[in-house]
Amino acid sequence: MKKLVFILLASLPLTPLNAKKVMFTVNMTGQTTISALGIHIMGDFQTAAGVGADWTPNTCLMTQDAVDTNLYHYTVDIPAFTKYEYKYLNGDQTYEVEVVPLESQVGYNFDDNRWIYIDSLDADTMKLAPVVFSANAPLGLHMIRFLVDMTTQPYNATGVHVAGSFQGNDPSTHRMYSFGNNVFEIISYMPLGSYTYVYYNGNTSTQAETVPSPCAVSGQRAINLGIDTVLPNVCFSSCLTCYPTFVLPTAFDASITMFPNPMNQQTSIFFKDASDYHHVVLTDFTGRQITKKLFVREKTLNIARATLSKGIYTVTVENNRGKRLSQQLIVE
Repeated sequence: MKKLVFILLASLPLTPLNAKKVMFTVNMTGQTTISALGIHIMGDFQTAAGVGADWTPNTCLMTQDAVDTNLYHYTVDIPAFTKYEYKYLNGDQTYEVEVVPLESQVGYNFDDNRWIYIDSLDADTMKLAPVVFSANAPLGLHMIRFLVDMTTQPYNATGVHVAGSFQGNDPSTHRMYSFGNNVFEIISYMPLGSYTYVYYNGNTSTQAETVPSPCAVSGQRAINLGIDTVLPNVCFSSCLTCYPTFVLPTAFDASITMFPNPMNQQTSIFFKDASDYHHVVLTDFTGRQITKKLFVREKTLNIARATLSKGIYTVTVENNRGKRLSQQLIVE
């Protein structure tokens, strides 16, 4: 009898102890044609979920929402505390995949997938935001990608978190993920507006960073969200990157450079790429736009200190091919 009981138990499907139920949702608003084969999702979660081999485009058919027919859902049980990559498809073939905007991409090693880090084992269903197909955010919202460098910190076993006015200042809910080099990040969605936030080396209020006064608003970091935004990578408890000022990179990349940085009276941006023109935007540490120069056709653009206060600014350059690069500018 004991042997029979063992055989019966062994034949039952087992739910992994570290599994989390996750619902993916995509909004197909703006797509003039919906494939007769349906809306699908593919990614590197499929094998773990038992729904075909990873990146198989035709096995994960999404279900149309009964109320908002622009929305499509797909729910799986997958291991938690893991990063997953994925894309949505208008159809069931790889060539029908969405084009993920640069701001939402993994962005490392030419990886252009969406990504999510599953940071909970709670019994509820983790419902991912209903992003618009081939866009950064859900309708009516904009994305913000937080980045913090923990190079100077032995980070806590409970994880690196961010909290702020956008989510009730709760340091336990937004756990960040690192793709490497001690840099942690997370993508959130919110309405346009002004927000404050702080990074945490852990998940309690006592583990908050100390934000230096040059980049602080009432002791916190701040952003005025006006567009989909990837924040500059800053060092924990610092206004700058984790590099000492004397080795702070002054180049966007080999094709666009900025010198001198730090700036005293003037700095210059040198365009060495083959683009016909560039757009240049200067913002302060809250995201407030200070200067905008459109259709710059010269190979050099000078930025005078003029009324700029001492502090940290971000210079964003976009060329006529859609490539966008950003670099911090220090004004002494």
